[in-house]
This record gives sequence, C-alpha cells and structure tokens, in this order.
Amino acid sequence: MSMLFTLLFTTLFIAMLLPFLAKAPLVIAMNRQPGGYDNRYPRVQQQQLEGFGQRATAAHYNSFEALLIYGLAVFTAVAFNAVDTFTVVLGWVFIGSRVVYLLCYWYDKSTLRSLSWLVGTVACFTIAGRAIWGS
Repeated sequence: MSMLFTLLFTTLFIAMLLPFLAKAPLVIAMNRQPGGYDNRYPRVQQQQLEGFGQRATAAHYNSFEALLIYGLAVFTAVAFNAVDTFTVVLGWVFIGSRVVYLLCYWYDKSTLRSLSWLVGTVACFTIAGRAIWGS
C-alpha cells in the first residue's frame, strides 16, 4: 500500500476514534448528576442533561454521523483509485475541523462550531466528488 493510502486510512482511523473521545466529556457530565452515571438507562439520563451535558451529548452523536459521511468519502476515493496528495490533505482538514468542532461544542462557541462543521463537510464531499468526477 502506498504512503498516501496509509496516510488517508490514518485519518479514517482517527475519525473512528473521535466518537469515543467525544464520549469522555459526556461521561463526566453524566457522573455529575445525582446518582452518578446511569448505566442501565444512559440515553434517558442523557436526554435530561442541560447546558454542557446537552452539548456533549450532541457532539458525541454528531461524531458518529460525521464518521459515516467521511468513511464513505474515503472508500469512494479508494474505490476509484483517486487517492492523491490533495485527498490526503482534505482528510487531515476533515480531522482538524472535527477536533475544532468538538471543542466548540463543549465550550459553547456555536458560530465557530458551525463553520468547522461546514469545513469538514465540504472536505468530505470534495474527496468523494473528485473521485467520482475526476480532479
């Protein structure tokens, strides 16, 4: 496998880890609730969170949603043998945008969060579009 493929799949591996990284602040918020973390009904507890906990929940779930789109973009590039340096750069742009996205969600920076979401989304569709229709 070429170095470009390895680098692109490294970004996918990191993207796979991000939902679990995003779970950590959610667990902290849940542990701060009366009775601590409710492992029997965690989603019910998550629905009752407010403020930081509510944002941490949304960031966690959105990380899974973004992973699906990014994974499909990566595999589209691989399937069309369209992995080049620009594709890898876009992959790292996606990862960077997702880290910023999480931080913005946790720290309640909604405008910057939306902008980072847009950057990541554009990176995904650019990867897939270049693969499908050529660079």
